[in-house]
Amino acid sequence: MAAPVIRGPWGNFVFGRRPVLLFDADDTLWECNVVFERAADDFCAWQARPGLDAAAVRRVLAGIERANTERHGAGAAVFLRSLADCLERLQQRPATGAEHAHLRRLAEAVLDCRIEMIPEVAETLGALQEKYPLVLVTKGDTVDQWRKIDNSGLRGHFEAVHVVREKTTATYSWLAERYQLDVERTWMVGNSPASDILPALAAGMGAVYVPNDNTWALEHADLDSAADRLVTLERFGQLLDHF
Repeated sequence: MAAPVIRGPWGNFVFGRRPVLLFDADDTLWECNVVFERAADDFCAWQARPGLDAAAVRRVLAGIERANTERHGAGAAVFLRSLADCLERLQQRPATGAEHAHLRRLAEAVLDCRIEMIPEVAETLGALQEKYPLVLVTKGDTVDQWRKIDNSGLRGHFEAVHVVREKTTATYSWLAERYQLDVERTWMVGNSPASDILPALAAGMGAVYVPNDNTWALEHADLDSAADRLVTLERFGQLLDHF
């Protein structure tokens, strides 16, 4: 497997047997999907018409998003592409210049990588940083994700940051090898069952599930609440009760 993207002044260090906490970013540290959802809602309302309500438009858009994400990955540019593809399918013609401009206005917050911080995140990371090495592992478009990381002001809490296209069991196994992690003392914290929890558990790590009502539908998956080394919290600040 190719090495995930890494950027930062951290050098070639290893963590060894020290406990290490890995963190997801989008919808774990800051709200992300809600920004996409608002843009999608505006698009669906714009394209709704007699015989095709907003819910029907949303179903068409969801199918296009799934296909485009599988083909091109996640990110603002892919989302804008999905909106344009959906418009052209619904209209059965290419989008006009004016329509493309309107799509960009609808997706402006997405394209600008705007974020909304989740409560308790900064102070909790600050406290955890005093006791453990923290590593950020986020997936998506590299440029988008780094803009959000920089916009968040949280970068200084992490000893390493990785941006990857997908988070799979192989990704977590690569991280374990890269840093010589003791997987039995390593925990992944995130909101996504599909990207954060299940693959980390499969790699032998512990996982802390912090649900977010706005989690992207493509990140949903069934979890076994009785699974070994799975902790479920109600809010981010409760990490301090466990670590």
